[in-house]
Amino acid sequence: MTRLGYLLACVLSVSLGAQSLTDRYKEVRGPWELQLERGEAPTVRKGVEALLGREGLTVNPSDYNDMHALVALRSLAARACVSEGSWEDAITHFQKAQSAAEENLSTAEPLLAKTRMEHELKLKEFRDAMAKQAPRLKELDDAPGLNQDQLKLRQQLKIFMDEQRAAIAHSERALKDIEAILVRLKQAKETTAKATSDWQAFLAAEKAEVAEVGGMPRYVAEKLEQVKGDDARPRQDRLAYARRLQKLDPSNKDVVRLVNGLLGKEEEPAPAKPARKKKAASKK
Repeated sequence: MTRLGYLLACVLSVSLGAQSLTDRYKEVRGPWELQLERGEAPTVRKGVEALLGREGLTVNPSDYNDMHALVALRSLAARACVSEGSWEDAITHFQKAQSAAEENLSTAEPLLAKTRMEHELKLKEFRDAMAKQAPRLKELDDAPGLNQDQLKLRQQLKIFMDEQRAAIAHSERALKDIEAILVRLKQAKETTAKATSDWQAFLAAEKAEVAEVGGMPRYVAEKLEQVKGDDARPRQDRLAYARRLQKLDPSNKDVVRLVNGLLGKEEEPAPAKPARKKKAASKK
């Protein structure tokens, strides 16, 4: 492998041993997404937080792949918290995702910039070398009746040109990969920052509305009627909001019934009252 190829392998391809969190995220993402769709947010949250506790703390900050997986897992944990009604915890996870995304971009940018510059310099070298040999090759191609030495030289020049073209294609692909990586890392930073800001605003608006209506029980009762009537919204959204109301007022039985209904759970029948014993007839 050439020195350039080695450098690219170091930067754009991380060893399998260092991709543990990336690999684990790829394995669990699909099943956890399905569980979220089914309304199993507490199970997903528990699983994500356990994985983060085991492997998230040992991520190498210079490994942009694992750092990107860490951001994705933090965001998934936040979504699970939103779905189970724990908005405060969701904000905490979004903030951690934002911090990891910012660190990842700031660490990756200078490293990728250096590699990009090396590729750009190599591209110039490859193209200059081709331009230097192109007239000689054209001369041999156009010349009639080449002798044995000239035929050998022409073949060597063609091999050289093919090698240069392959090297150019390799560096051009690497430059595109680098740009794609930076775009992805920047998007992660922007997305997590927006999610943090949005949910902080939602929580502040909720607090203000609770104060405005005169207390939590009344706020929950009014919001409950909205969630009941808003059946045009996706079930996941309604379930998340119903669970939020349940967190805010666990004593509200109507909220519990709505949550169970959205989960497809049948309401448990009320326990049967014991039959009254008949009084024995009194003896006269």
